Amino acid sequence: MEAILKIGVINTGGTISCVGNPLAPMTSVEFKAACQTHLDPILLQAFPDLQLDYVTDLAFPESATGMLDSTNLQPSDWCLIARAILERYDSVDGWIVLHGTDTMDFSGTALSMLLARFAADGTVLAELSKPVILTGSQVPLFHSPAPGTISGMSFNTDAFQNVCGAIAAAQAGIPGVCVFFDSLLMRGSRVVKADANQFRGFSSPNFPPIGQYGITLGLNPDLMPQPPVSPATSLDDQTARAGVLEQLDAIAADIDKAPVITLGAFPARYNPAEATALLAEMIRACLGKGISGLVLQSYGEGNFPSGNAREAAKGAIYQALDEANRAGVVIVDNTQVLQGAVDYNAYAAGAWLPKIGALNPVDMTVMASIAKLTVLIAARRKNGWTLDDVKYLMQTPLVGEMTDISRLDSRSNAVLLPGQSLTTFNGSGSLINDTKTGPQLRDSSGAVLWSMLEAPDKAALPGRLHIMGSGNLAFHSRNSELLWQSESGKDDCAAARLRLTQAADGCSVTLSIEDYGKSRTLWTKTVSL
Repeated sequence: MEAILKIGVINTGGTISCVGNPLAPMTSVEFKAACQTHLDPILLQAFPDLQLDYVTDLAFPESATGMLDSTNLQPSDWCLIARAILERYDSVDGWIVLHGTDTMDFSGTALSMLLARFAADGTVLAELSKPVILTGSQVPLFHSPAPGTISGMSFNTDAFQNVCGAIAAAQAGIPGVCVFFDSLLMRGSRVVKADANQFRGFSSPNFPPIGQYGITLGLNPDLMPQPPVSPATSLDDQTARAGVLEQLDAIAADIDKAPVITLGAFPARYNPAEATALLAEMIRACLGKGISGLVLQSYGEGNFPSGNAREAAKGAIYQALDEANRAGVVIVDNTQVLQGAVDYNAYAAGAWLPKIGALNPVDMTVMASIAKLTVLIAARRKNGWTLDDVKYLMQTPLVGEMTDISRLDSRSNAVLLPGQSLTTFNGSGSLINDTKTGPQLRDSSGAVLWSMLEAPDKAALPGRLHIMGSGNLAFHSRNSELLWQSESGKDDCAAARLRLTQAADGCSVTLSIEDYGKSRTLWTKTVSL
């Protein structure tokens, strides 16, 4: 007898479960009945060992039907969805969350954050061991010829295909939050809504899809979310799960108290002589409302108008952002461009932003930044984090939401190839695998602070720098000859990372090798700036 695969289905509302004209969500009980009558018999043809467990007791208090068009979703609603998963975690093998498309790209990151717990240095304390697949549709799943009646599934809908793909993805057991839409399986923390009218409603502009569903589901193993680093960090562990639920209670209590908002750059009036600017007025107005976080949607590679094209520090916008920073507002400098990353060293028009405390989110989407920062700030009291801890975590990849520019990880990106580099988030220091000299630590001006090879043999270069699961860091020649190693490997180390950080006083940078499965440091190299 084959084992039964149990998948929990949480319907939150959205087009996929809407009927009528104009479209409005069915109740969860109505949706369950329609699925069991019309959908489940078809699904069992392809998935004979499948058992769907429809959740019917999740209700959003702001909705008359209990279901919610995601246009009206609030941060507190993320907590309700996360709780529905955590409280039933032992009862199913994975989850499908049916969600409206308007804010699915926010929820992908929010749920990833809420279903995990982190230490102040980014070490994972608890994380998903089962799949959570978000999906929805551009066309409703069911046809309703008259109020209160369902005649069957709708014609020419993407809803059925998206449900099939989500089930296939959940069946694969991929740990973490993903979004399935129009044949593509994507990291939940990487998606953006890209089209309001076509079936391909979502894209993942800065991270490739991790799978595609055609006749079968094809997966890219190099892009998969990693499983828990140890049984103790898995949500299968009751202690780990209890800690996440306790954190969720605190987040739910605080998530509406200190809002995070976004402000986009646009051509607007400013007067350098009078130090006035419309954007400055908008920033101060938001500051007066008690915001805790400000996500900028800057131009290009992170450029934001200062209010003074000649001397940024004299600009009204610069001064307003500086006031916000000194008031404890966390400022994140995203780009409004769909694809690409923030780089403060590219243009003088963006180089001033670190001076007012702006954080570099690299290639994180605006939606991911808003959701991540909202959750981090709401979790601050419970976890005893300082404001600097929140800022550090905001610039640290936690749930696959951004490219890791400052670390190598033995389980995912273990190799620094010739010409590649690690860098601190403000660009003050870099570890560059130079093709002629080998790995070197350099400051922002390019001055060499430390060389891994004292007398490099040019005939042996370029080479590859590799962090191993044992915790040993090794540099090999073009012919795989060992030229340098840290000799920090441990027999009981299974997951290690190399990290480049800047000291809080800005006077030094440190390379460190960490066994993050056991939360211990194996090797360090610190140099002064």
